[in-house]
Amino acid sequence: MTGPETNAEVVATIADAAGFTMPPLLILDRVAAFLDEHGIGEGDISWRRIGDGQSNVTYLIDRGQTRVVLRRGPRPPLPKSTHDMVREATVQQGLARVGAPVPRILAVCADPDVLGVPFYVMEYLDGVILLDETPAAFDTTRARRGASEALVDTLVELHTLDLNRAGLTEFGRPDGYLERQVKTFTGLAAQVSQRELPLVAEVGAWLERRRPASQRAALVHGDYRFGNVMFQPEGPPRVLAVLDWEMATLGDPLADLGYLTATYSDPASPRTVMELTSATREPGYLTRDQLAERYAAGTGLDISDLGWYQALALWKASVFLEAIYTRWRAGERPGDTFAHTLEVAVPEILERAQELTR
Repeated sequence: MTGPETNAEVVATIADAAGFTMPPLLILDRVAAFLDEHGIGEGDISWRRIGDGQSNVTYLIDRGQTRVVLRRGPRPPLPKSTHDMVREATVQQGLARVGAPVPRILAVCADPDVLGVPFYVMEYLDGVILLDETPAAFDTTRARRGASEALVDTLVELHTLDLNRAGLTEFGRPDGYLERQVKTFTGLAAQVSQRELPLVAEVGAWLERRRPASQRAALVHGDYRFGNVMFQPEGPPRVLAVLDWEMATLGDPLADLGYLTATYSDPASPRTVMELTSATREPGYLTRDQLAERYAAGTGLDISDLGWYQALALWKASVFLEAIYTRWRAGERPGDTFAHTLEVAVPEILERAQELTR
């Protein structure tokens, strides 16, 4: 799929047909001017949307012999402190300093007048991402185990890196991280939902009452899963890059482990809309418990309260997804084929979170 051959605004066809007036996601002449300013490629632009995200928007951009990736937030209005592309680029630049597996940032545009929101351009990496199917390169029992071991080992690496060398010691406030998480999402839930979801309050109250003490601070990714980890396309499973750093901050590293294991599919786990990598139900992949045990061995952290972190992950996910559902009901996501499923899926996620509180 490529974009229009002219420099016209790129607007979803379905939106035009439905009579919606929306700001464009890409304005090709402005993108070309920005790329020219930073010496990235020459000539006409072709593009296609990539990634499985329901939030930020990622495009593969081809220009002459140059291939890059452009990442931007969704159309405004945006909730406060979300979709911050400048912040996302900053953390990747810091991680690159210490050799962590992230794409190289080529240029950052903080000016919202160019595309309506800030965005950045990063290098294109030729890799594979595991979602519903295992990539052919490691479709054996041994290689599948190796992929899941690499997944958790990379998380251990990220949680033990030198924040001072990365220049990220001021990237967040780790003290009170868990308390703020519960407080923030309690407030967001009230803002984004227009229907009765009593389990939001019930689970939130339990999280506040049972909040554990953080053992140490680390860089928290916020959405760590197979879908945000790119592997080399050939040979033994090796992580090429960790993607989607929008929610990164300094905080409790077990929040990442809780999210990873709560959303990870294995034969014993109940299916929810948050289990985005169904391939890991196949033989060879580590189970949720094995992921947790390997992480604990690598970090030395006590994971006895992991159920609390898993409940937190699902509860937060319900708030994010409810925001998508509310925007869809308001007509702000025309053509979205996912949002309508959240009418049932969000309550299901909350029920799963509630089960973890027992």
